Amino acid sequence: MNKKSIEESVQKMVEDVIKDTDIELVDIEYVKEGPFKYLKVYLDKPDGITVDDTADVSRALNKMLDDADLIKEQYFLEVSSPGIERPFKTDADYQKNIGKKVEAKFFKPIDGKKSVNGILMEKDENKVVIKSNDENIKIELKDISKINIVIEDF
Repeated sequence: MNKKSIEESVQKMVEDVIKDTDIELVDIEYVKEGPFKYLKVYLDKPDGITVDDTADVSRALNKMLDDADLIKEQYFLEVSSPGIERPFKTDADYQKNIGKKVEAKFFKPIDGKKSVNGILMEKDENKVVIKSNDENIKIELKDISKINIVIEDF
């Protein structure tokens, strides 16, 4: 099975495990790091994910993966929180962070800059608007390599 098929199959399994909970599936990655393969499942919920939440999902998912015998090679399963400054993946990620400080990094420089920090003002299907230094900057989504909330120290 290829990476995309594995991730899609695991997504269905995770959604089945969490369907009656307030846990949200944020992302799934099947990646090689050094000599090892990792199946990484990122979860969140409104009040934050707990160690017990990740352990429960991990146990249930591990059994489903063993039963399905989906991945033939050796791998490590990691179920965790994506962290507070996680990259936005879905439209919902963008929508719930409108009005908050974000950092957007670009694939290539835009107006000589490789990134911009500011307040996320809006997002439509093709672009975002970030207010930085009293200027509204329109950025095409296809030009953004990563965008995430910025937590400032006090």
